[in-house]
Amino acid sequence: MNQILTLEISEQVFIAIQRQAAKVGVAPERLAATLIEQRLTSIDSVHHDATKAETARIKFESHFGTLSSETPISIDNQTIDADLASEYASNHELK
Repeated sequence: MNQILTLEISEQVFIAIQRQAAKVGVAPERLAATLIEQRLTSIDSVHHDATKAETARIKFESHFGTLSSETPISIDNQTIDADLASEYASNHELK
């Protein structure tokens, strides 16, 4: 549903709208309405993108936490390398 909105703008802005409207062949009020709609759609799009990004960040961060394990876990590179070497050397055959 369309609504009527009365705006007070400067003479300079009005002249710019008139000139641009004449160039594209539309009424000045139609051009002004289109410009406002485009601007608001752009703002809504940015807000929507920011909301999606925030939702994705929250979902991603929900995976953060701690690890509880019965066996000690080391983040020491030498220990990790030794564990990897041991696993690579193993033939993993069932006995």
